[in-house]
Formats: sequence, C-alpha cells, structure tokens
Amino acid sequence: MPRIDHVALWVHDLDAMCAFYARAFDGQVGSLYTNAAKGFASRFVAFGDGGRIEFMTTSTLAPLAAAPGSQRMGLTHLAMAVGSEARVDALTKDLQRQGAPLLDGPRRTGDGYYESVVLDPEGNRIEITV
Repeated sequence: MPRIDHVALWVHDLDAMCAFYARAFDGQVGSLYTNAAKGFASRFVAFGDGGRIEFMTTSTLAPLAAAPGSQRMGLTHLAMAVGSEARVDALTKDLQRQGAPLLDGPRRTGDGYYESVVLDPEGNRIEITV
C-alpha cells in the first residue's frame, strides 16, 4: 500500500531546523549524510508514526527562496497531528513563547479541523492539528 515516506525541505540551517522539529514534535534526528562532491548535506527527522522530514543544504545549487509564510504553488504547508485539542493549544503557546510567529488559530476550521498555523525558523507554514 503506498504511503508518504518523507517530505524534503531545502534549508539554510540544517541543525537548527532539525532541533526545532525534534523538540516541537518529539522527532528523532538521524545521522548527517554528506556528499562533498555535490556540495550536499542532509539529515532526517523521524516521527513516531514512521513519517519523516529530510532537511537538506547545498553549496552548489541556488534553491529559490520564498517569503516567510507565503502562499505559493506546490508544497504550501506541513500538517503535524499532535493528538488532542489541548496539545494543539499548549504547543502553539509554547512555540509562540519561543518566537515562532502565529499566523492563525487555534481555531476550528469550516471543514472541522482544529488547528493553528505557525512558522518554523525558516518561514515554512506548519499546521498543528489534532
């Protein structure tokens, strides 16, 4: 049965992004992979359900940057389920105290989701949901 194995993000600060997602969402940071010939480095952060995010850096490519929180074509947000409305509320407050910008919520959406939307350290949208 097909399933999403991982999502990959180009980042400026590999260690900071891995630390943020590991701390906020109880992820486990994997070992560093480097390919010096291609100017590439990456780490995976794995979550309890088997999903993973790969954070990647490059010294040879020039990935296009988007404004923090921008709505863009293609991947526009990551949705992280945390198990309960109380956990959505608590994590949202905790991330705000740590400086993560809150864009919306916590709130119940028209289609029934309970969520908040914050930005990670590099401006990617994160939906925190039940």
